[in-house]
This record gives sequence, C-alpha cells and structure tokens, in this order.
Amino acid sequence: MSTHLRTAVRIALGVAMVGAGTLHLTTQRAEFQAQVPQWFPLDEDFTVLASGVVEIGLGAAFVALPGRKRLVGGLLAAFFVAIFPGNIAQYVEGTDAFGLDTDRARLVRLFFQPVLVLGALFGGGWLRRRPRG
Repeated sequence: MSTHLRTAVRIALGVAMVGAGTLHLTTQRAEFQAQVPQWFPLDEDFTVLASGVVEIGLGAAFVALPGRKRLVGGLLAAFFVAIFPGNIAQYVEGTDAFGLDTDRARLVRLFFQPVLVLGALFGGGWLRRRPRG
C-alpha cells in the first residue's frame, strides 16, 4: 500500500509542478512576479521565468524518471525550502497575489510549504519505515 501511495504522491506532485511552472511562463506570470520579495537581487521577471523552468524540469523528472525519484525528490524538497523565504516575504510585506489578500490567508499558506517538502521527500522515497530487528 505505501508503495502505491508513494507513487501517487510522486506523480501528483510532479504533475502539479509542471502545471505551476507552466503558469509561471504564461497566464500567471504577473501574479508570480508580485510574489518575488522586494529584497531579492534578481529581476522579478527573470526570477519567475527561471523558477518556472526549474519547476517544469523537476516536475517532469519526478514523473518520468521513477528510477531517479530519490535524487529528484531531494532536489524538489530543496527547491521548496529555497523558495520559502519568498513566501515569508509575501506575508511580511503584505503582498496580494493568487487571492491571498489578507494577512491571515498569507499566514495559513506558510504552513503548506512544509507539507510540500514532506511530499517531495515521501514521493522520493526518503521517508520510509525501517524494518524492525
């Protein structure tokens, strides 16, 4: 059962990342630009385009390369950690984007990032029960 669940999480997260990355490059580009922290040293549009390409690549690899799921899951978890300061900045700076137009909504969103990290680690096979004995 856990193998099927792990596979389902890996595929769902991979597909979601490809979708999110595609939105970075197309219809939601301005929304993602609004989420780039004011203090971030790179151009907002470049940041959104680059992170979109990374999301598409990691998502596609998570789905298409099950033999490398551990590596890709670890990279995806690291990516989620790397972008977390942007989510914190959105809360601290009070930036509206994606319907997150209240401090409460932005705060609640922060609690979903660890879920994504755990999902990437679980789907990648990092979180396994050790056999007893």
